[in-house]
Amino acid sequence: MKLKKLILLSLTLAAIATLGCGGKEGEKTKADLVIISPHPETIKFEFTNAFKRWCKERFDRDVNIEWLDQGGTSDDLRYVRSEFQRSPQGIGIDIFFGGGTSPFLVMAEEGLLQPYKLPDEVLSKIPQNVHGVPIYDPQYRWYGTVLSGFGIMVNKVILSRLNLPNVERWEDLGDPGLLGQVSAADPRKSGSAHMMFELILQSTGWRKGWEIITRLGGNARTFTAGSNEAVKEVSTGQAAYALAIDFYAYTQMNAIGEDKVGYIVPKGCVVYNADSIAILKGAPHLELARKFVQFTMSERGQKLWMLKPSDPEGPEKFSLFRSSVIPSLYDELTGRTIIRINPFKTESIFRYDAEKGGIRWTLVNDLIGAMIIDTHDALVQAWKAVIKGGMKEEALKELVKVPITEDEAMKLARERWKDQAFRNIKITEWTNFAREKYAKAKRMAE
Repeated sequence: MKLKKLILLSLTLAAIATLGCGGKEGEKTKADLVIISPHPETIKFEFTNAFKRWCKERFDRDVNIEWLDQGGTSDDLRYVRSEFQRSPQGIGIDIFFGGGTSPFLVMAEEGLLQPYKLPDEVLSKIPQNVHGVPIYDPQYRWYGTVLSGFGIMVNKVILSRLNLPNVERWEDLGDPGLLGQVSAADPRKSGSAHMMFELILQSTGWRKGWEIITRLGGNARTFTAGSNEAVKEVSTGQAAYALAIDFYAYTQMNAIGEDKVGYIVPKGCVVYNADSIAILKGAPHLELARKFVQFTMSERGQKLWMLKPSDPEGPEKFSLFRSSVIPSLYDELTGRTIIRINPFKTESIFRYDAEKGGIRWTLVNDLIGAMIIDTHDALVQAWKAVIKGGMKEEALKELVKVPITEDEAMKLARERWKDQAFRNIKITEWTNFAREKYAKAKRMAE
């Protein structure tokens, strides 16, 4: 029955993706609102229908929404920045919806966002931050629509069958016993994957963080295009562990059962990040864009994230499993909400630096791409040799070397990373550095 439920969900999502939410290629209906978003089809479906109903009730207006996606947060951000270089006054897109906070800091810094202050009756219910992490921009250029947690999804059946260890921290994913059992997404394509790698770097320190990421990368069976795909690899038993955003994990737990899969928040790294929304500069449908932002931030919009489809105030078809940015809703919806944890009442010993993460977003992606993903075969072979050789200290030290310090990375990100020619040169240097160190580590291990 659980498998049948999962298959039905997959078929339904495929149908939604095929039909679109109001704007597909060749469709003649003119869009009233154009939104670029890495959000899954479930969210697009629910917010399309709910916003249409809201507009009809309040303004007696029919609305047609066109959704765009270039393949994930990083690709969407890259596309928007590229389009603004071509057309600085506007790119024919109204809203950027989803993808964490860091991309919005980048776009705000580059002047690509249109400020919009929410009505006081909406804004007054939303705190400025959660555990020091900003929920909205002081200049009202972007707003966090929900809070996302990050952790590790596990396949309990595979762990038991293969006698694999339980994990409690990010660094546990670098255990030699997990070889080939970890799944993660490419941060150059997935904003949530980027966030998890950034959390590792910030919570453990630059050099220790790169050691963890390198060993984790050596254990990875593959790097998927999206974090949802990494989670599905765990659900289907292709991997035992995955770096996971909380709502992807909860969706799978709901679909196939908590006796089969689980979700772990890494010790010492409890952090929530706002998944944001913003109006882009030169938005062609500015007034309707403002209404959409207002709706998503209102109690009516926020309840869609937290309630079951069977609830009168909930979504139409899909449970979304997201945490609201309105603290009062957690008490108001007690007994009705599907959200297990109130982020505003959790204790956090780690404070994420969103500004630092935003500044070095692209550089960190490029460094992980060069050092871990594009050289993955060489990394895995070197890691296997190090394990087989008894984890010799010098070989391991060579394996996890990183070509730049954190200070050097920040300086490059601030001063040089918009120079595409320079960036390409450095990426090539790092790729060569990685191949050379993996070859050397393999020789040292044998």
